[in-house]
Amino acid sequence: MNKPTRTENFKEKPSQKVPDFETCVAKRDYVGAITLLEFKKQSAPKDKTNLEWLAYCYFHNGEHRKAIECYVTLLDTKEAEGPDPLYHTYCAACHFYLGEYKEAEEAALKGPSTKLQTRILFHIAHKFNDESKLMMYHQQLTDSTEDQLCLAAIHYLRSHFQEATDIYKRLLLENRECLALNVYVALCYCKLDYYDVSLEILAVYLQAHPESTLAINLKACNHFRLYNGKAAEAELKALQEHTKGSWTDNDLVRHNLVVFRNGENALQVLPRMEVPAEARLNLVIYYLRNGEVTEAYNLIQDLEPNTPQEYILKAVVHSSIGQQNDASEHLKMAQQYFQLVGASASECDTIPGRQCMASCFFLLKQFEDVLIYLKSVKTYFYNDDDFNWNYAIAKAATGEYVESEEAFLIVQNEKYRQDPCYLGWLARCYIANGKARLAWELYLRMVTSDESFNLLQLIANDCYKIGAFFYAAKAFDVLERLDPSPEYWEGKRGACVGVFQMIIAGREPKESLRDILSVLRNTSNPQVEYIIRIMRKWAMENGIK
Repeated sequence: MNKPTRTENFKEKPSQKVPDFETCVAKRDYVGAITLLEFKKQSAPKDKTNLEWLAYCYFHNGEHRKAIECYVTLLDTKEAEGPDPLYHTYCAACHFYLGEYKEAEEAALKGPSTKLQTRILFHIAHKFNDESKLMMYHQQLTDSTEDQLCLAAIHYLRSHFQEATDIYKRLLLENRECLALNVYVALCYCKLDYYDVSLEILAVYLQAHPESTLAINLKACNHFRLYNGKAAEAELKALQEHTKGSWTDNDLVRHNLVVFRNGENALQVLPRMEVPAEARLNLVIYYLRNGEVTEAYNLIQDLEPNTPQEYILKAVVHSSIGQQNDASEHLKMAQQYFQLVGASASECDTIPGRQCMASCFFLLKQFEDVLIYLKSVKTYFYNDDDFNWNYAIAKAATGEYVESEEAFLIVQNEKYRQDPCYLGWLARCYIANGKARLAWELYLRMVTSDESFNLLQLIANDCYKIGAFFYAAKAFDVLERLDPSPEYWEGKRGACVGVFQMIIAGREPKESLRDILSVLRNTSNPQVEYIIRIMRKWAMENGIK
């Protein structure tokens, strides 16, 4: 938005302290400038120049509604030549920043045909996903710095970060004095995962403007990606030196603190935020991390994804609710969203892109394909519990139980380690790797429940399949006592006979026979006495007491 032209109104009265006003604007102290302008407004409420400056300062201070009020007052001014039609264009810019895109379009079209109008309508076309208008306004852009900045912004918003970077770097070469371009380039490099490069470029701007909230936030975000939340928060505290009030009196700061603190105070901060747009997405992530899948779905179901991150988050939510409710339509949607991102030209060779393809094949139960993608990014996720969980299941599903067991044991999250799914897969790996005793100990540590009953069935059947008959017999014995079904008796009988055969073959300690006889006596089936008689006879013949 252009600054209003200075008139002699600010020179008429020395008592107005013109230098103070100019100093405020030069230092971007818009609160100070607004205070002076509002004071003058009390004595001259219709002063055109004063209102223009007031609107300008309100706009740059982020108070767009108040800026609109100033422009509406200017439009209502009764003058012979009529109000400046550019005020409509300025109103459009304010409506745009308030997210009122329909009102912004209407206001812009009332204004004169200018480059600013074209830029505003270009951005509105992007917000409305109107590709035909987007191309039309794109063709109207010139090589001017403002138009190229507008084009770079659209590239950035459409996740074309490399294209945006190329424009910003070219403009920076032509306009070395425009230090803010360094922030835009740094922002693009951050999005491209070049966090070190982003910090290096950002340092140029911070050296000149160490008080910049946006630049300090970006620096903190880079540290968050490179290190952790504590390192990022330490960078944010630099704002304390440059802020008169509380350094957290900023939506961007409050939002990022929630992220850096792993969701702390998310429910107090994020629901009230409309800006930044990531607030809604981070609230969805908070709900997912806390197992509130339905709340996450309700929040994101109406979101039309435009960026890879939004597609991925929708995929994760659909996947979670599909698995929770056994809803195939949600799982299908998740698979399609994952595939859309993973197969896209811009994301196919990125880490998130490969994770998406792995997730797509996971839902399709094509685990060999899952492993192709997970192996390609494994070095980046050695200590990541979610990655190791999925990698372990994929390995187990393809019969690679040794590596699966190793991956499961790397998982540190205690909530995951107590999950029945985790215990079931780990037990299966133990059994397949000849460690049936460890699988049995997993069961013994569980509280009696439906989950422990299911684990018992898994241990009984898997041990029987691989010939670990001793623990199969113990598992079938407990199952039979819990549910006296003929099926469990048959399993126990077969497992006990199997142990007996292994003792005869010297592949099982003779001491195990006593345990097996005890297990058999727990059943009142008439076949028991016949089996016990044969075992006892063999024991006596072989000197076993």
